[in-house]
Amino acid sequence: MQTRVFWGILIPFLGTALGSACVLFMKSTLNLLIQRALTGFAAGVMVAASIWSLLVPAMEQSQSMGKWAFVPAVAGFWIGILFLLFLDRTIPHLHMNSSKPEGSKSSLQKTTMLVLAVTLHNLPEGMAVGVVYAGWMSGDMGITAMGAFALSLGIAIQNFPEGAIISMPLRAEGVSKRRSFLYGVLSGAVEPMGAVLTLLAAGFVVPLLPYLLSFAAGAMIYVVVEELIPEMSEGKHSNVGTILFAAGFTIMMALDVALG
Repeated sequence: MQTRVFWGILIPFLGTALGSACVLFMKSTLNLLIQRALTGFAAGVMVAASIWSLLVPAMEQSQSMGKWAFVPAVAGFWIGILFLLFLDRTIPHLHMNSSKPEGSKSSLQKTTMLVLAVTLHNLPEGMAVGVVYAGWMSGDMGITAMGAFALSLGIAIQNFPEGAIISMPLRAEGVSKRRSFLYGVLSGAVEPMGAVLTLLAAGFVVPLLPYLLSFAAGAMIYVVVEELIPEMSEGKHSNVGTILFAAGFTIMMALDVALG
């Protein structure tokens, strides 16, 4: 069990690291169309994971509440949305292709704020993995090992393009290849950290699992709507982001059903 949990936590981080490694052997710039495609794909995976891996299990585990089984999912979802809104307003960060920082005023360097923006993306993903594995380890929450692995693998798949999306633009800003790779890797380090902290608090997590599953879903959906969808649609009109969104959505949906 411990080995499965270890790899389940580590796999999403490896996805980010491998994506960040693209900067070591690719051109210093990332084509805008490719960036849109990768962002759309990541958004599709996150939406599907939020539904099938988080919200649906949250409602299934609340079936004893009868027609009120939706309450934990709704409450947790809104708490997740508001939590990410709070972080978005307080942590200084800068989105790709933007010149105006968001969050509280800060004198941080541009590269640091770019990394913080992606770190905000990764935080709810790490929490989601930790919550799901905590549920599986409890043994009686209706979460299978393969279902937890499906979420971990799906997040790793969408982390690959996210790693490239952070490291490649940093290189274009004049940061060295090695430092760009390092920043990309560091942006994903919050995922295993968040997952481990969630597992350490398993005694508190398991009784509240329906709320925490939907909390992670709300946080992930906030990232998609607030950041990823605008990024995949900005500039000259193109359908590539929408098509890759659909591809990411269906791949994650298939993974969850086939492996869950």
